[in-house]
Parts: sequence; C-alpha cells; structure tokens
Amino acid sequence: MTYHIRVRAGAVIIQNQSILLVEFTNERGVHYNLPGGGVDPHESIRDTVRREAMEEACADVDVGPLAFVYEYAPHLSSYRFGDTHTISFFFESKLKNGSVPKYPDYPDPYQTGVKWIPLSELDHIVLFPNIKKQIIEYSLKKRNIVWISEDELEEAYFKTQPKK
Repeated sequence: MTYHIRVRAGAVIIQNQSILLVEFTNERGVHYNLPGGGVDPHESIRDTVRREAMEEACADVDVGPLAFVYEYAPHLSSYRFGDTHTISFFFESKLKNGSVPKYPDYPDPYQTGVKWIPLSELDHIVLFPNIKKQIIEYSLKKRNIVWISEDELEEAYFKTQPKK
C-alpha cells in the first residue's frame, strides 16, 4: 500500500522501572521496538495499540494518555529507514490484571523475543526509534497529552435561529 503519510501507534508499558520491548534480530544485529504497528482501515489508533500489544507481546493493555509523537520524514533523515513518511503515536499503557507478556505463537518476521528492559540499561541496547532519552525523561516526569476522539465526545447540536 502507498501512503503519503503512514500512521502507526504503539504502547509505552513501564512497570517496576523496566519497559516492555519487542526484540528483533536481522542482518544488522539485535534491536528493540516498542510494541506497535500500522493503523488498519476502520481501526482507531487506540484499537491499534491494543491489537499490536497483543500481537507482538501477548499483552492485554488498557490504553492511557498520549506519551510521544514521533515523525520519520525520509527527506530529512537521508532516507535511512526507507521512503515512507511516518507519524507514530505512542500511548502510555498498563497491563490488564492477569496479563503476562510473552513471545507470540505467530511473531512478526525477525522477531526473536519480548523482554522487560530495565530503564537503567536502555543505553546498552539499540532502540528504534531511538527515543531512549525521552523514555527516561517520561518515566521521571510524565507530561501527557490528552487524546480526544470524536466518538467519545458529546454530540453538539446546532439550534436554528429564526430569520428576521
């Protein structure tokens, strides 16, 4: 599929001073991503977060407020990750009671694990996007952005004014 701008969404799951990450291994070595992926047609961004957390980490999550927005603009980044302009929304998420993340039965290509990485060890891994500094800052001082979805708002009605 061709996109002018591709929309992605992911989960920021921090628990006990560790963050849940998805591990991948390819020809360049081991790297990690936050659980996340592309928004499907007829799917809300929050639904994408829930689906991707389940697909990639078997994690049943409650999606909270928006934590980060990340833009990959190929023309500004020497096309290092391809030529698709991408906006990613990462939401603070909490594991639902009883949910225990694990490696999925049908992992993504090159996926090799699901791991809790201590925040104190983030500097020792490769993370895409490389938002390690922002994750540490976020864990210390959360500054959420409220996500507003039209379907959650009270419907507004216009009253017609009599013509004079």
